[in-house]
Amino acid sequence: MRLNAFLARAGVASRRRADELILEGRVRVNGEPGELNTVVGANDVVEVDGQRVARQPLVYVLLNKPSGVVTTAHDPHGRPTVVDLVSHETRVVPVGRLDADTTGALLLTNDGQLAHRLAHPRYGVPKVYEADIEGSPAPKALEALREGIELEDGVTAPAEVRVLHRGTRLTRLELTLHEGRKHQAKRMCEAVGHPVRRLHRSRYAGLGLGDLESGQWRELTAVEVESLRRASTAS
Repeated sequence: MRLNAFLARAGVASRRRADELILEGRVRVNGEPGELNTVVGANDVVEVDGQRVARQPLVYVLLNKPSGVVTTAHDPHGRPTVVDLVSHETRVVPVGRLDADTTGALLLTNDGQLAHRLAHPRYGVPKVYEADIEGSPAPKALEALREGIELEDGVTAPAEVRVLHRGTRLTRLELTLHEGRKHQAKRMCEAVGHPVRRLHRSRYAGLGLGDLESGQWRELTAVEVESLRRASTAS
């Protein structure tokens, strides 16, 4: 395991901040200054500012993110973060992002390798959203969402689309996306002429919220973690 990953796993800092600590000469491995390319083994002794640090166990948490909370570990503007909501003794960080006004399923973990694979578009990990959109979309608009939308960063992958409730002023869609582009669901609906008024992620990589209330979290079961591993390795 690379040194920055070890420090992140130990809850010392994010990988980026860990790199800074290493470059500042504050990290030693077996008594020697750590380097950015240092690999840490099971029997190596790692110290930061003279204090020994230990690898923490892997933790996987599902949060029902409320509106108004930002998906980051720290916000320079002082807004509440998803990490603030998860009072776990082990430091965990969010996998991917949800907009501040978007609610629903968010995974947090200290398993950097799994987090990277879940976020990689190669594996097409499904993300299911409920979107309240303006107006009543015609079949042509729904088909465009299913086939892929031309956005400024390229054509989106095909999405699964289902109408949950149709009204004259608002329609609720279920969108299943297999990418992780910024504001993707909102941009896709905007592109077909139906801006999103509310967005909620009901499932992530097959994980549903169940009876989790807004702002509540729980640890995943071993079976659920294994399902995430399978989702992040499927070709």
